[in-house]
Amino acid sequence: MEAALPYRIPGSDHRENHPQNQNSDPRQKLIVALDVSTAAAAQKIVAAVGDSAFTYKVGMQLYTAEGPQVVRDLVASGRRVFLDLKYHDIPHTVASAVHEAAQLGVSMLTVHAAGSGKMLRAAADSARAANPDLIVLGVTVLTSLDEHDLEKVGFRGTVRDEVLRLSALALASGCNGIVTSAREASVVRAELGHDFAIVTPGVRPAGSAHADQMRVVTPAGAIAAGASHIVVGRPITEADDPAAAARAFLDEINS
Repeated sequence: MEAALPYRIPGSDHRENHPQNQNSDPRQKLIVALDVSTAAAAQKIVAAVGDSAFTYKVGMQLYTAEGPQVVRDLVASGRRVFLDLKYHDIPHTVASAVHEAAQLGVSMLTVHAAGSGKMLRAAADSARAANPDLIVLGVTVLTSLDEHDLEKVGFRGTVRDEVLRLSALALASGCNGIVTSAREASVVRAELGHDFAIVTPGVRPAGSAHADQMRVVTPAGAIAAGASHIVVGRPITEADDPAAAARAFLDEINS
């Protein structure tokens, strides 16, 4: 992948991406989701987006299809990688996986906050030992779920209540931030403060289709609600001009 990626990020070390070290460049807040099946397709997207984005999400689909090499190639090209595999297992297994992810050079990764405080602490401690700048994010309630879905799997109360509970657990267990819909971000900020990252998926431009997302917010709405980063997939990656689409999101972030 590296040969086809002509842009390098100025000053691209992991410390710039730490939640306490964000600067005014809106590209620090945009994560482009590479939800594709091949390294070639990912390479095409990254080249098309160019210098309009710094950070790319590698999730279960691409990682399962291509393995860790796709992460190595992105990191070698100067991109930052948000490894979104949502680890959820016994503490030792998760800690070992986090250690391996750190060796790949990822900047951010996810663990399920519902995995328990012991699991979250093991993940956070493993990340800190391998790379103190690695951001560990606790996933709260997936943006594809609503309260009816939560009730079916045995959770009582509102989405807001569950997000707050899991956010507090993740932060108390050493995570650097959380993943939640922007619809809950403002409540999390009000209740838990500002010294941590909030990554919000389910971000769509005004008037666009929601696809399989339930709790959707616009880019400007997400940032105003307290998100430190937004994750955007199809509205950029399937656009006729991905770079122009990314720049439109950056303009919304700035607004």
